[in-house]
Amino acid sequence: MNTTDAILALHGVERFYMQGDRKLVILDGADFVLHPGELVALVAASGTGKSTLLHTAGLLERPNAGQVMLAGRDCGSLSDDQRTAIRRNEVGFVYQFHHLLPEFSALENVMMPQLVKGLPRDEAASRAAELLDYMKLGARAQHRPGELSGGEQQRVAIARAVANAPRVLLADEPTGNLDPKTAGYVFDALAALVRQSGLAALIATHNHELSDRMDRRVTLDAGKVVPL
Repeated sequence: MNTTDAILALHGVERFYMQGDRKLVILDGADFVLHPGELVALVAASGTGKSTLLHTAGLLERPNAGQVMLAGRDCGSLSDDQRTAIRRNEVGFVYQFHHLLPEFSALENVMMPQLVKGLPRDEAASRAAELLDYMKLGARAQHRPGELSGGEQQRVAIARAVANAPRVLLADEPTGNLDPKTAGYVFDALAALVRQSGLAALIATHNHELSDRMDRRVTLDAGKVVPL
């Protein structure tokens, strides 16, 4: 496993849950590396631990054992506040459902994480407008989520996920609710963003046509990350 220049690396990660007296093992010594500018597909059946892997890699869940290295720093033993700060600045998330705030415009939704980070409002607005233009949504910036199509909503969600210029993007079925043509369009926008920004992306998907277009594919087998 080549960890040279890796932005994200999992070493021997274990994740399990207790159900009464029963130990439910999800990740069992999982190893994985992700490099800047790399687009990796995570292809696995439901219930195999895709979301757990993404949540652990993105510091939403702590591993029971092993290391989660982000930019060379072991984040597994950090405090909740430290992990939150790293997650806010270094990791972006995109989900199957866009989770946009319905009462705010597309522009305001993309501004939100920047304002939480402490950026001045005018700077956040400028950055949000640039991202929406890049995603070909400049003309829709003042529209609320309910006034946008499914593909437009997901492109806003992607823009929001990268608003704070994270180094890693983790996506869980980001095109799962879209028709094939729209899914392809959203993926093209996401891939272009990864290529041009040097962002590293791990994308869980059931869409084999899209996974075949990524740099490599991995799956989960008995709690381990293995290549496809």
